Amino acid sequence: MAVMAAALAACQKPGSGDAGEGAKVPVADPYPSTYKAYPSETLLITNATVIDGAGQLIEKGSVLIEGGKIKAVGADIAAPEGAATLDASGRWVTPGIIDNHSHLGAYPSPGVDAHGDGNEISGPVTAEVWVEHSVWPQDPGFTRSLAGGITSLQILPGSANLFGGRGVILKNVPARTMQAMKFPGAPYTMKMACGENPKRVYGYGRGSTPGGAPYSRMGNMAGYRDAWIKAADYKKQLEKAANNGGDPPKRDLELETLAGALSGDILVHMHCYRADEMALILDLSKEFGYKVTAFHHAVEAYKIADKLAEYGTCSSMWADWWGFKMEAYDGIRENIPMVHAAGACAIVHSDSEVGIQRLNQEAAKAWSDGRRAGIDVPIEIAWQWLSLNPAKSLGIDDKTGTLEPGKMADVVVWSANPFSSYAKADQVYIDGALMYDRTDPAYLPVMDFELGHPGEGDRK
Repeated sequence: MAVMAAALAACQKPGSGDAGEGAKVPVADPYPSTYKAYPSETLLITNATVIDGAGQLIEKGSVLIEGGKIKAVGADIAAPEGAATLDASGRWVTPGIIDNHSHLGAYPSPGVDAHGDGNEISGPVTAEVWVEHSVWPQDPGFTRSLAGGITSLQILPGSANLFGGRGVILKNVPARTMQAMKFPGAPYTMKMACGENPKRVYGYGRGSTPGGAPYSRMGNMAGYRDAWIKAADYKKQLEKAANNGGDPPKRDLELETLAGALSGDILVHMHCYRADEMALILDLSKEFGYKVTAFHHAVEAYKIADKLAEYGTCSSMWADWWGFKMEAYDGIRENIPMVHAAGACAIVHSDSEVGIQRLNQEAAKAWSDGRRAGIDVPIEIAWQWLSLNPAKSLGIDDKTGTLEPGKMADVVVWSANPFSSYAKADQVYIDGALMYDRTDPAYLPVMDFELGHPGEGDRK
């Protein structure tokens, strides 16, 4: 229990930077969410093994959904008059999985060059771009991940740049527009990247590159610092205008995003593999007064897990991806449970249109590897790597991530223990609405793109 409490404490809203009194810079939202939950009914799920995401496992438990929210969770819940019931005997119920590192929609399927809109490589600092403007909502990857129990996900730009741009958080529902998927009330995020990727894109003997482009890790660091210096000055100008009633500086989309990150209104998510670089980035954030909400990939997080816990940041990790480049070489299969055991915030993420379809199995691999190493994490705690912790890293844990009364009814009914490789998501509910049912063709959503073209096959 002490480990659980420490881990939760390490995850508490790691997005509020200490930029000084009166330092808030309003973050405009000219492309607001138009999300409306699909119609739902009052539903009582009974006789299930329930993992509530808050650390409890309930045998023969029940979950009551009403008005699209979790109404009650427990062992003895009576069905309200007129409520539908679902007997989940022999099955398991969990909060929906939240993937906090995805590129669906921005790198959709089929994966052809014409659809590759996840990296803006026109320069090493592209904080002005917003990945939501690349998201194609008809990507079949969304429905494939729904079948794997994914109810919410963060779409990030790629990692070519020092500052890659803004990310967006989506509800995993079929929609005609990105805005109709946009998670209501979620903060904006910003993607940064360290290490080999910015070096590879702008250096490695390419000759002349855009001004300020890095060729080395020290070039990366200099590029971050230069951008933050400009952003801090821009932020001061905005504050001065607001306090004195003067004219604000000319609007600058790049500096607007960076200033929002300095204020803590935009959450910083950082692609970083090596422990030494993560430690440098922690110092960089202290130099300029912002917060690193989460390190992504974090293959060497186990080496500095105590420092990550002390700082209060999350690590979004794979179970066993390693060795595909030098900065990924020193990965170990016990990375995730070791970060958890140190009291830091551990998250299982995908960064893959395939891996997102079975994140429960990725978490299970990490959980079992931890057990073999003597780190015995109860399954009801390990599930937080998939729901509560990613929700915290995205600033939406007050709305989703656990099956607690008042939260969004984002619920998955599994055919078996979800840490079993044989388990499948039987039903997936988002805001109480049944969005996927493995047993009912009416709830197996298909994107328009998958329906074919008028010229294909015989037409009558």
